[in-house]
Amino acid sequence: MLVENTQTQMRKGILEYCILSIIARGEIYASDIIAELKKAQLLVVEGTLYPLLTRLKNNGLLSYNWVESTSGPPRKYYVLSDEGLHVLQQLDKTWQELAFAVQSSIEGRK
Repeated sequence: MLVENTQTQMRKGILEYCILSIIARGEIYASDIIAELKKAQLLVVEGTLYPLLTRLKNNGLLSYNWVESTSGPPRKYYVLSDEGLHVLQQLDKTWQELAFAVQSSIEGRK
């Protein structure tokens, strides 16, 4: 259905921005990223998140640290790189512009 496809594309379009924003808060484990996205009602599964994290890392936007765990294997914690922070700042500006444009369009139809 057209509506579902559009909704999916809208979510995909902001997912990377949301992930970078969450990681910008501080070092974070992947399952905690998923929990934050779920809390924001942007549901994501591990099969979607891990390839995205790998792509962001390969593009130099984030890095990770291995941290030993007392309850299992070491955990990979993600952190933004300086380049990632710069990209996030640019995306913040773009988001503000888009939010204004969308809000203006919605108000115009009332």
